[in-house]
Amino acid sequence: MSSEHIGESSRTARRTPGNVGRSMIGEDIALTLKIVVAGGFGAGKTTLVGSVSEIRPLHSEETLSGNGRGRYETDGMERKGTTTVAMDFGRITVHAGLTLHLFGTPGQDRFRFLWDELYEGALAAIVLADTRRPGDCFAAVDYFERGRIPFVVAVNRFPGAADHTEHDLARALDLDRGTPVVPCDARDRAFGKEVLIRTVEYAGRMHTARPLASVG
Repeated sequence: MSSEHIGESSRTARRTPGNVGRSMIGEDIALTLKIVVAGGFGAGKTTLVGSVSEIRPLHSEETLSGNGRGRYETDGMERKGTTTVAMDFGRITVHAGLTLHLFGTPGQDRFRFLWDELYEGALAAIVLADTRRPGDCFAAVDYFERGRIPFVVAVNRFPGAADHTEHDLARALDLDRGTPVVPCDARDRAFGKEVLIRTVEYAGRMHTARPLASVG
């Protein structure tokens, strides 16, 4: 996929508040929504985007350097040899009239300067939590809460990881009340699609509730 195509997708997503690109098809309205996939290094962001995308996903991975590898030599990360340096991009049609553009963010702290650009105009976000290192997603959770961007925490369980419940993880991350925490297997398309649907539904409720609250 060309950079021009991705740029156009991003611009389309910014045309209206809430990142809803609308085009009339007969009497129907086609919606294109931007969803950001965030989380710590190695949490499964690239895997999730790739597993659900109906097009060949765009990845911007580079070989993990010695300096970058240092802090990830334990906790099941020994075999990971690449890291996302810009973004991942994928697309999925949830049903007729609703298409999601997925933007996966870099997990390493040194690429955090890209976040503002990638998060601009997003309807909502998914924070992938690795139960081996749940603290790695603190930065993303804090960013979305401060920016008032609706998000869902998807618990990507790895073999041999501690069996934390969704409730335990919500308390550990000090999530705002009502923030959904859902199980996920980033490798499984059905799991990934269900997480995306939950995210869109939750974002819809949040974006509807805020104007009503301001009127009240």
